Amino acid sequence: MPEKFRAQARARRAERRAHADYTGGVYGSLLAASVVVGAGTLGAFPRLELALLLLATGVVFWLAHVHAQLFGARMAQRSLDRGTVLHVCREEWPIVEAAVPPTVAVLASPLLGLDVQGAAWLALTAALTGQMGWATAAARRAGASWRQVALTDAVNLVIGLLIVALKLALKH
Repeated sequence: MPEKFRAQARARRAERRAHADYTGGVYGSLLAASVVVGAGTLGAFPRLELALLLLATGVVFWLAHVHAQLFGARMAQRSLDRGTVLHVCREEWPIVEAAVPPTVAVLASPLLGLDVQGAAWLALTAALTGQMGWATAAARRAGASWRQVALTDAVNLVIGLLIVALKLALKH
């Protein structure tokens, strides 16, 4: 690949990062945490089932968000073309990305000697850590002061603690 094309590709990636929207990441992390809490009793292969449930839920919600963007607000504003569709797919992809760390946590849990409940707690921790990470990145990218970042983190911590309280209350 000629250097000119590599430079253009790098410039496009930098431009996308500069205008990145982390909403999907925060949302996807909360979604993953909710899946872990709501999973309850799983079948014969609980780790595999939870991992698949996390990824499948992320993909389904990503598709739902893409659909809503394309056929809701975007369609009213302009006609759809391939570029618009790909842009929306990329824009909403953090919903799926947010499901990956909790899924990896579930799949890696046997290496850590964790039982299924331990795997669920590890996945929940990964999801909530991701939620705070995405929110912090969003606040920093938006130019928030450190005080505003701390406030964002505090709000996300409270939301995370509410999810943990829900998991404790449900006691699957």
